[in-house]
Amino acid sequence: MSLQSVRAFFAEKAPDITVMESPISSATVALAAEAYGVEPGMIAKTLSLRVGERVILIVAAGTSRMDNRKVKAQFGGKPKMLGLEEVADITGHEVGGVCPFGLKSPLPVYCDVSLKAYELVVPAAGSTHSAVRITPDRLAELTGAEWVDVCEVRP
Repeated sequence: MSLQSVRAFFAEKAPDITVMESPISSATVALAAEAYGVEPGMIAKTLSLRVGERVILIVAAGTSRMDNRKVKAQFGGKPKMLGLEEVADITGHEVGGVCPFGLKSPLPVYCDVSLKAYELVVPAAGSTHSAVRITPDRLAELTGAEWVDVCEVRP
């Protein structure tokens, strides 16, 4: 159902964006980069976190790493990654396909500034075999995301 919810999201909000499907898994940054022919930094990974009682999504460049101190300063609490089952229950997307589109229920979405290094990024689209190509600004606009600086970029 997750891929369908993402397709429905784009059909309603951005019909010009096409969901791509790959015969090979794109469940990790490395696999996604290979599947879609882009460098790993262009993969927009979605981190599902709990900070206190809140669940948030942070979308960041594939080669970036969450900085716990920055997250704690930004959101006022220690971040904890959601467990596999929690991710699917809360977002409606399986791990490896988590994205800020077509969510099961609304969640706060934040885009890390690491995405701004790229003209186009490739986030997952609800499954481990789907993605979209989108500009970072359009991603933020469509998801109502706020820009934050909570990651460090790794080479």
